[in-house]
Amino acid sequence: MDDHAAAWRRITSAGGDVSLAAAARACVADLDVDCLGVSLVVAGELRFLGHATDERALRLEDAQLTTGEGPCTDAYVRRTLIEEADLHQAFARWPAYTQAAAGQLVRSVTALPLATGHLCIGAVDFCRTAPGLLTVPQKSRGGAYARILALLALDEHPHLLTAGHRPTRPGPQGYPPSVHMAAGVLAEMYRLPPDDALARMRAHAFRHDQPLHQTVDHVLTHHTLD
Repeated sequence: MDDHAAAWRRITSAGGDVSLAAAARACVADLDVDCLGVSLVVAGELRFLGHATDERALRLEDAQLTTGEGPCTDAYVRRTLIEEADLHQAFARWPAYTQAAAGQLVRSVTALPLATGHLCIGAVDFCRTAPGLLTVPQKSRGGAYARILALLALDEHPHLLTAGHRPTRPGPQGYPPSVHMAAGVLAEMYRLPPDDALARMRAHAFRHDQPLHQTVDHVLTHHTLD
């Protein structure tokens, strides 16, 4: 049985709905990784969380959105597998992301783009608390899961198919509308250009080890960073 068929069999063997969450759970168990995060990209720019298997994955995906660096961003922009055997040795590669990973006790990561045909809609991160790379068979199975995750993400978020495309670029691949709303609030309060307000909000989230969405919610509710 090939990897793609075997992956589908694992996903459906538990019964229930076939979903992004179900595929993520099956993938984590099959590849013997500790957590998994999926980030999705709309129009080549707007990125949002597709799924996180636990709080560690949620914090790491948010860290990549906040800092604009990390394996998920690189896998999406470069359209290829990205891996790091020991994040303790990867500070020069991803200085902010490696700090976030250390806080979550994550030591190694493999990221793959989520693509179907010529369409790339995001990336998936496979994270482990131990150093080391996935084996060749694990990477092959991971590629099969990535293709399935892409299809299930499109099923759950069909607007990914119809959004206008923009060329990809390094750095944060855009932000959800709520982030821009919060930046607008800060820009008006402190008489800042919108980009400076956004940078201040990202810096605040990173400095306080806070998910960006939590900082955004606070700004929208209280109209202040503090």
